[in-house]
Amino acid sequence: MFATYPQKLHKESHVRVIAPSRSLALPWITDSVKSNATNQLNEMGLRVTVAPHALEKDAFDSSSVNSRREDLHQAFRDSDVQLALTAIGGFNSNQLLPSLDWELMAAHPTLLCGFSDITALANALWAKTGLVTYSGPHFSSFGMEQGLEYTVEYFQKCLFGTSSYDVQPAEYWSDDLWALKQNQRHFEKNEGWWVLQEGEAEGRIIGGNLCTLNLLQGTPFMPSLSNALLFLEDDYEVNAATFDRDLTSLIQQKDFHLVQGIVIGRFQKASKITRALLQSIVDSKKELRGLPILANADFGHTTPIFTFPIGGYGQIRCKETDSQIRIMEH
Repeated sequence: MFATYPQKLHKESHVRVIAPSRSLALPWITDSVKSNATNQLNEMGLRVTVAPHALEKDAFDSSSVNSRREDLHQAFRDSDVQLALTAIGGFNSNQLLPSLDWELMAAHPTLLCGFSDITALANALWAKTGLVTYSGPHFSSFGMEQGLEYTVEYFQKCLFGTSSYDVQPAEYWSDDLWALKQNQRHFEKNEGWWVLQEGEAEGRIIGGNLCTLNLLQGTPFMPSLSNALLFLEDDYEVNAATFDRDLTSLIQQKDFHLVQGIVIGRFQKASKITRALLQSIVDSKKELRGLPILANADFGHTTPIFTFPIGGYGQIRCKETDSQIRIMEH
């Protein structure tokens, strides 16, 4: 598929905060978090506005399909908006997919950034339109008072920059409830990437949150895995058995044999997935033999995270003494 890259950000670019999954009115996204996030984006030279329905909240901590769809369409329709930045993840962005105006969004290519449940929307946009989208921080992520430097660095490299760049492991990482204890953060030394299978690969980056990506299976919104470099992660609700099951489901897709390599994001502590368990999952699958596989990378539900393009091009080198993740501009 031919890739369409939206125009990158610059000073005075307009960011529209949208809530295609859960609402911006969640209790832990406090006024302080919202203020911190707005200030952080302002410091990058960005202008921030909030979509009309982003603060609506129903019994599912979300809003109606109509409200979410209209805010998304409006962000793409407005020629002054360069980035549609999601408020947070959740569970239901896939509800939007059957009624979205794909022609509208293809005709007005706009940056879209978010992660977790936004995986469904981002990968569907790529599959339906060839528009490159971005797995990266939510608006609420920028409300973090400590440990945000790495996230900001790679957000800027990916969404402002026009050159290819190498991703380096973060020096420290955290898996705490940062919004509830901004001044009591706990950071751990990063042991670096895990090489589960050696090799080199390049291809179109597909993925994000694995269990959310799998929701697209059997629908018109599932992206092709041909020539794919899979970036996969999951949150605290997963364990070794459920990750194994979800990975198996992806492997059973008809074009999985055309996948070039896999990068797995860092697991949250509650998952209890260790390097040894993950290695055993990989070793048990004959379909993965020969694929370069790198794990414990800085994306997913721990912090900090790097931003990467879905539908963009990437390269990996997996060697115990010399590993690399490279994000290509085209």
